[in-house]
Amino acid sequence: MKNAHLGWRAALISLFLLACILGAWHLATAPKESAAAASTSAAQDDEYARLMGKSSTSAARTSGFPGLAQMGETMRRELAHPFYDNGPNDKGIGIQLGYSLGRVGLGFLIAALVAIPLGFLLGMSPLMQRALDPFIQILKPISPLAWMPLALYTIKDSSVSGVFVIFICSVWPMLMNTAFGVASVRRDWLNVAKTLEVKPLRKAFLVILPAAAPTILTGMRISMGIAWLVIVAAEMLVGGTGIGYFVWNEWNNLSLTSVIFAILVIGVTGMLLDLIFARLQKLVTYVE
Repeated sequence: MKNAHLGWRAALISLFLLACILGAWHLATAPKESAAAASTSAAQDDEYARLMGKSSTSAARTSGFPGLAQMGETMRRELAHPFYDNGPNDKGIGIQLGYSLGRVGLGFLIAALVAIPLGFLLGMSPLMQRALDPFIQILKPISPLAWMPLALYTIKDSSVSGVFVIFICSVWPMLMNTAFGVASVRRDWLNVAKTLEVKPLRKAFLVILPAAAPTILTGMRISMGIAWLVIVAAEMLVGGTGIGYFVWNEWNNLSLTSVIFAILVIGVTGMLLDLIFARLQKLVTYVE
């Protein structure tokens, strides 16, 4: 009951803050220019649209920061047809988001397949942990985007290079948290398993994994947050497809409303991904 009451109060505060933000946005973007200036700006927008081979209505450009009405129109237009495909540089937000999620999912899965078993090895073997720690400490601080030129040169495929960058940024938090979780399993439980002569593989799955699962999920949650940050920047660099490329392409088209809409989509998607891992973490967390 107390938690439900706290949730309602938090929701009301969130709605109040959202209303304040939208109100400030509306006041800051209220039209102030004269009719003559507005007519000149509209004529310039139409001329730019014709030069770009687009109609003036599809350009949807504004002088200055867009207002709430313009944002609403852009959101309605983008969400009405999110999966259209009119060529390499004109795809719907749904298709672009799907490309990004596919790269993130594949790179994250490969990182999990490498980091979790290796983390078990480091957590269960102090010798291997000391031996590999210098390599981990050297490679971990390197920005994932610093690997992009090398990946493009060796792999020669921008999409696969993006997956590699997701892998390299996702592997370290999962590896470190898995090793820490495995090493922190209570000695009493391990001693009981040893007394019962439980085989190593059975002990890993039935004793160590359930005990270390909350810490492992924490590492996976951190890795997913980093991966979603990195893929947007990576797609801006390599181009082609993805939500990051969508942002960069719309900026080149001077469509600020589409840029802001894409930023909102990125934020909402990242929040949903974090909520998924938070729910999984809650499912495997136990109270001693």
